[in-house]
Amino acid sequence: MRRLANAVRLTRSRYNALVKILFLHGWHSVPGGVKPTFLAERGHTVINPALPDEDFDAAVRIAQAEFDKHQPAVVVGSSRGGAVALNIDSGDARLVLLCPGWKKWGTANTARPGTVILHCRTDDVVPFADSEELIRNSDLPAAALIEIGTDHRLADPEPLQAMLKACEADPSRAHWKVN
Repeated sequence: MRRLANAVRLTRSRYNALVKILFLHGWHSVPGGVKPTFLAERGHTVINPALPDEDFDAAVRIAQAEFDKHQPAVVVGSSRGGAVALNIDSGDARLVLLCPGWKKWGTANTARPGTVILHCRTDDVVPFADSEELIRNSDLPAAALIEIGTDHRLADPEPLQAMLKACEADPSRAHWKVN
C-alpha cells in the first residue's frame, strides 16, 4: 500500500512539475519566502522577482517584463503582489490572489473569470471585506473566495496546500473546493 501511495505521489509530482508560476511577493517581503519556496519544492518552476516597495509602477513594470519573458501558466500575487498581479496584462494565466491589497495599490478593481482568492477572515493587514468586494465587482462565484488561514501571511500548512491546489487546478473548472 505504501509503495502505491508513493507511486501516485511521484506521478502527480511529475505532472505538476510542468506548471510555471510567476510569484509576486508582498510589500516589505522578498523573493524566496515560504510560499514560493513551498511551490518550488513541489516541482513547480517559480519565477519570483524582487519588487521594489517604494515604487508600485516600477513593481508592475518588473512583473510585466517577467510575465512577458517567461509566459507562466499561473500568476500568484500575495498582498501587494496581488495588486501587482491585477495590474499586469497576464493573458490567459490563472490568477491566484492571497489577501490581495488591491484597494491600497494600483487601479484595477476587478479580477477576471477563473481567479481564485485565498484570504483569512481575521487578516489585520488587508480586510477580508476587500476580497468580498473584489469578488462582487468581478462577478466571480462566491466559491472563488476561499476563507482560510489564521493570519495575513497564509504561511501555515492548510493555506499553503490550498495555494498549491489553486495553482494546480484544472483551468477548465469553474471553481474548486479546498477539501
